[in-house]
Amino acid sequence: MQYGICQLSIIPVRSTPAEASEMITQLLFGEHYKILESRKKWSRIKTIFDKCEGWIMNSQLIFIPEDEFVILEANSNPKYVSELISFAQDLNKIVIPILIGSCIPDTPSLSVNFEGTVLNAGQPKENLIKTSLLYLNSPELKGGKSPFGIDSAGFTQMVYKINGYQLLRTAAGQSTQGEALSFVEESEAGDLAFFDDTNGEIDHVGIIMENNYVIHVHGKVRIDRLDHTGIFNNDLRTYTHQLRVIKKIV
Repeated sequence: MQYGICQLSIIPVRSTPAEASEMITQLLFGEHYKILESRKKWSRIKTIFDKCEGWIMNSQLIFIPEDEFVILEANSNPKYVSELISFAQDLNKIVIPILIGSCIPDTPSLSVNFEGTVLNAGQPKENLIKTSLLYLNSPELKGGKSPFGIDSAGFTQMVYKINGYQLLRTAAGQSTQGEALSFVEESEAGDLAFFDDTNGEIDHVGIIMENNYVIHVHGKVRIDRLDHTGIFNNDLRTYTHQLRVIKKIV
């Protein structure tokens, strides 16, 4: 088995080994992974944080030895960047843009000088809303995990991750986590609301705020009204998402 780590600001992870294929997720700086299969130009990887599998270009791959991987995997208190964008310097003093939600690992293969703000495990639940507001107006991008493009499950995953909580990569996956609540009125700010499509499949998620609002991704990261029916879009003056279930994760 071989192992790697993301040394760039963002690396797209695709569904098939082709540049035109669907982007299913992204690697952010400092994320490590297993290499499951290698081809001439592409490698199939499995992310450690959320067990997501996909393909990255070999030109964006950097290997790490197994002993470093074991240390990274055993770290129960990783440090995640909590500023929208900051910078690090490598050993050659070359500047690397670092995006919110990136990991600053303590490993020889990715040694950088970083003086920005980080958070680690177990932040208070009220901090989830503060973090989510940093992403306001970030454009929607399927498979995205950054303030320059993000999808609904990527948004909730990153907000929780920065504050030390682990969510799966898709809305359907996240809906299997936590404790189900019966009514919107039982929820607290920071709980997750899940929504389904016309076939009854969960395909959207947002973070509940106080006073019956929800912050979610629809065209961009935005704030709308939430009730027992679903999300009421203030601009369109109509419901855009049908509520399926509310989950308490923290």
